[in-house]
Amino acid sequence: MTENRADTVPERIRVAVIGAGSWGTALAHHLGCLGHEVRLWVYEPELLEILHRQRENTFFLPGVRLSPHISYWGDGNAAVQGADVLLMAVPSHVFRQILSGLQPPEPARLVVVSATKGIETDTLLTMEGVVREVWGPEYPYVVLSGPSFAAEVAAAQPTVVTVASRQREAAKFIQCRFFSPSFRIYTTYDVIGVELGGALKNVMALATGILEGLGLGANPRAALITRGLAEMSRLATRLGANPMTLAGLAGLGDLVLTCTSVQSRNYRVGRQLGAGQKLADILANMKMVAEGIKTTAATHSLAQKLGVEMPIVEQVYRILYEGQSPQQAVRSLMTRALKDEIDAMTTSW
Repeated sequence: MTENRADTVPERIRVAVIGAGSWGTALAHHLGCLGHEVRLWVYEPELLEILHRQRENTFFLPGVRLSPHISYWGDGNAAVQGADVLLMAVPSHVFRQILSGLQPPEPARLVVVSATKGIETDTLLTMEGVVREVWGPEYPYVVLSGPSFAAEVAAAQPTVVTVASRQREAAKFIQCRFFSPSFRIYTTYDVIGVELGGALKNVMALATGILEGLGLGANPRAALITRGLAEMSRLATRLGANPMTLAGLAGLGDLVLTCTSVQSRNYRVGRQLGAGQKLADILANMKMVAEGIKTTAATHSLAQKLGVEMPIVEQVYRILYEGQSPQQAVRSLMTRALKDEIDAMTTSW
């Protein structure tokens, strides 16, 4: 396969995008702007009607006039029929349910791409594991992740992400078809590292938001991002990831993005928690999903199962699910037994 440069036009394909939240809509718009035929499946009937009428996702991505190459579908099976790529952009807690409701096409015709960042709470599987359980191992699987806010992708601001697949040609296929001069894509074959990086950074975004809600400054945030990356790397490498993946776009890149911007839903939730609001009240006023809330519970369970020490995750879990105060969480982290930093990179906070 020849190198796909910024001055070339990608081969046109048909993409079924499942999920019309902000991220699914932004990716659909990006792909439509490349000239691909995009079928966007929409869960909400009211939103489906608005999209047909206005070509704007007023629920989740307002202010963006969407590409005319996008069509809008209320029937997921019809949208997937004849597609070259199935792009899943739904919350992790409904990923299995929605995928199970789709009729699998012939494996030879379809590449499955996940743009979902999370871990299934009951099974502790990443989305690759869910796809394998629901549809089997025959479908080429690719995960797309990295520092990428939906609104900035939709606005064609320069964005750089990673796609990972165990099948080399599948990763290259998506890299070449999804790339544009504003959307640069790297490939890797470390699926577990990319999936865990994308999921775990949301827990750390909750934590950094909590610090801001407490009125704390740049010193604690820098420390938390650094030690958070160490925790992410410990768990990922325990599951077979390449530690360099966590230092890349899907790890450090996405971690910095979500831990430093109010565009991050998880960061905003953390900030409200730090300011003393109750989680139930915060969720009652949210239209979109903050993946880090459920991912915290899944990560906490996974770390306990594997015997991996993750003190930041532990404290966020206690705040979310056991009613611990953010102030006590900070104190618990700061008064842990003193350690050597390099040893602590692989052992604990």
